[in-house]
Amino acid sequence: MNKSLKFSQKHPLVFGFALISLAMVLILVAMAIFSSFLFKNSALSFNKPKIGVVYVEGVINNPIPITRWINKLTQRKDIKAILVRINSPGGVVGPSQEIYEALKQARKKKPVIASMGAVAASGGYYVALGAQKIIANPGTLTASIGVKASLTNFKGLLDKLGIKEETITSGKLKNAGTPFRPLTPEEKQYFQELVQDIHSQFVQAVTENRHLPLEKVQKLADGRAMTGVQALKAGLIDDLGGFDHALNLIEKMLKLSSKAILIEGPPKKQPLLSRILGLENFKLNYQIVGPRWIFSYE
Repeated sequence: MNKSLKFSQKHPLVFGFALISLAMVLILVAMAIFSSFLFKNSALSFNKPKIGVVYVEGVINNPIPITRWINKLTQRKDIKAILVRINSPGGVVGPSQEIYEALKQARKKKPVIASMGAVAASGGYYVALGAQKIIANPGTLTASIGVKASLTNFKGLLDKLGIKEETITSGKLKNAGTPFRPLTPEEKQYFQELVQDIHSQFVQAVTENRHLPLEKVQKLADGRAMTGVQALKAGLIDDLGGFDHALNLIEKMLKLSSKAILIEGPPKKQPLLSRILGLENFKLNYQIVGPRWIFSYE
């Protein structure tokens, strides 16, 4: 019988410890080699121009990771420009406005270009307005300048179940939008005024950033979606092309003599277990239950 096999059978704990120690040594050696490789690469790319890339994807409801990444790229002196890649059907009003404002602040210090993917409509288009130039594919679905408030009425069902609402409020409009009854005429007017005010903010943002007459924007702002070709004719975007076209445009604006290095984000934080198991693409979808109604750019 092999001596090492005999030893492992007689001293399993010692043998196991030796294997773990060997594995740790191998890992440390691999990390040292990898770190050395990274150091060499960073040294080679130290003087190369860098362009920050901001990804805005999916329904817009949590702007903080995106705005923080935009602010970080804005503050970094080695980042010469920012390219915003948008692939979003829209989202909640406030978060869309936060990202838009962050981009407006960024473009005061460096070029900001927006590149639209498959869709950049409603809130996605609002975000793009923060850039100096907007590039879309010919078939990109964009525009959809409009606002809606979604309300649900369960009164018929609840009556069958014998469920009734008793709510005490401080004012007659505090309980507006409850699902236990239809809206009163006064409540409908109340919600309509809210929607119109938010819509006016959207129209104003388009007018200011696209340098278009208010009357023209108002005609376009009926919620209609447009292709990239249609949006270009309407003056809502600046050029047609994909991500690489937008990147080439930035490089020409900066008059770069060499290809830029892309610094992409915001960084996606994954739980340790997910990283170990290789579940980087696993996403947990959730929705915070809060108000009975929500205003959205859709």
